[in-house]
Amino acid sequence: MEHIAFLGLGHMGAPMARRLLAAGHPLTVWNRTAEKTAALVAEGAVAAVSPADAVRDADVVVTMLAGPAALEAVTEAIAPALRPGTHWIEMSTVGPDAVRRLDRFAGVSVVDAPVMGSTDKAAAGTLGILAGGDTAPVAHVLAHLGTVTRTGPLGSGAALKLVVNSAVIGGIAVVAEALRLADALGLDGETARAALAHSPLGGAVTRAFAEGVHFDTALAVKDLDLATQAAELPVIEAASDQYRRVAEPGTDISVAAARIRTADR
Repeated sequence: MEHIAFLGLGHMGAPMARRLLAAGHPLTVWNRTAEKTAALVAEGAVAAVSPADAVRDADVVVTMLAGPAALEAVTEAIAPALRPGTHWIEMSTVGPDAVRRLDRFAGVSVVDAPVMGSTDKAAAGTLGILAGGDTAPVAHVLAHLGTVTRTGPLGSGAALKLVVNSAVIGGIAVVAEALRLADALGLDGETARAALAHSPLGGAVTRAFAEGVHFDTALAVKDLDLATQAAELPVIEAASDQYRRVAEPGTDISVAAARIRTADR
């Protein structure tokens, strides 16, 4: 079993790392907030004191970080310690440009494999994985985390993730405003919600009212920012402004949706 280094133990990273540990892989973990490694160490993982220490003896490196800046910082830290022959699976939502900048280390193969789904699917190993590049050497590792959809060359998975996230996050904001309109028109809220749930926006309705999962509103705004940097997207820009206006640190986008519905203008 390959030795895996997993860097980034946030809401998504921790359950994903746990899946790999349960599959029998020797696992070294690192997180900027070191306390978040404790639960996995108790289950058999080894905590590294730095990103470089984590990857030094790894056959496979998995990064699941907050955004491009975090990825860049970790990249600079691990660059001297990466061994030729290492496979790097980049699973953060960072956009294609950030991913392509990783393809510069001699002998290191890079796959971009951002995921669709939240913490519940991460824990169950049923994530949707959008994978760019040559996935064959790490297909068995990805199989522990979910179902892989091949998207094309390196960076294409990261690009498609922005497309999907923009539609989903934007759709949740649209649902919230549609319910705001229903309230203004004096409609029963549950009747309006049920009607929307049976419309083409049904998936966004489900996510807007989801409980027991977590996708931080700040990360949603980051994703929309990456999208609007790549193309002129007036509707997505408006949705991003809405999320910024109501965001509460550390809360799920469902909380933001509720605030969009009720917040004063």
